[in-house]
Amino acid sequence: MAGAALMLSGCGSVDGKREGRPMASPAPAATETGVSDVPVKIGDPYTIGGVTYTPADVPDYDDVGYASWYGEELAGQPTANGETFNPAAISAAHKTLPLPSYVEVTALDTGRTILVRVNDRGPMAGDRLIDLSRGAAEQLGLTEGVSAVRVRRTNPIAAERAQLRAGKPVPERLGTPDSLLAILRNKAKSLPIPKGVAASAVATAPIASGAAKPGDDRFIVEGPGTVMPPPKPAPAAKPAPVTKPAATAPAGNYVVQVGAFSTEARAGAAAKSVGGHVAKAGKLWRVRVGPFASDADARGALGKVKAKGFRDAVVQRDR
Repeated sequence: MAGAALMLSGCGSVDGKREGRPMASPAPAATETGVSDVPVKIGDPYTIGGVTYTPADVPDYDDVGYASWYGEELAGQPTANGETFNPAAISAAHKTLPLPSYVEVTALDTGRTILVRVNDRGPMAGDRLIDLSRGAAEQLGLTEGVSAVRVRRTNPIAAERAQLRAGKPVPERLGTPDSLLAILRNKAKSLPIPKGVAASAVATAPIASGAAKPGDDRFIVEGPGTVMPPPKPAPAAKPAPVTKPAATAPAGNYVVQVGAFSTEARAGAAAKSVGGHVAKAGKLWRVRVGPFASDADARGALGKVKAKGFRDAVVQRDR
């Protein structure tokens, strides 16, 4: 093992195109059909672009930074620990964590969190913290560019480990509380903007989407004191679709109450991810799905909403 050294080159990605990646020397694991969590590889310190990175086993690793992602261009190639890269799997590359490791990655715009298996080295460019596979980026809702995230090492149950080793996702974690998101976003604001990312993409007013399509509005970092720009009164008019169906369904309408958010941006992100709509409710922004003709229909939609990570969603009846 001591003689097997990683041959590393500059590594990073934006919009799914990796600028470079760590290369492993030929290893017996590459000929095996299965994927295993043992042996765990840490590796010796290595230097890329004049910067030395020292892999270490840090059980309580918890950091905030920027995530990029990479995909098909490296499909079938060996990862830094000798496995075969599968862009559809829920995996990632990290500079120093042991290979493999398991981390929870939280998108700081939506608060959504997923479990990811780290089996590669990178990214080594652009001041980015982690490189996600296409599958991981899609599950988290990061579909383009570079986004602010929290990466926290965890020790999942055996069933979840087996699921990720098989290349399949596990259910999303519970949504991150607003109070914690505010702290994490403030930490991210103090970080340098990664190379290749326009400053306006980070400093612009928050407009988020956990399921954004390329080109959709989304923000990277939002602080608790962010002031929404004046031209945003349009969402306040959205209660109309909520009350309109009441005229055609006198018996009452059933809706799924997804949640109430402190900012229009987070409400918009939640609404887009579940196909709902936003309505102003006092100082909060309420997200709902529906209306539905029956309680059964609403409960069918409730299951889908909870599967997106909104575990506190409930069915309500508007009278």
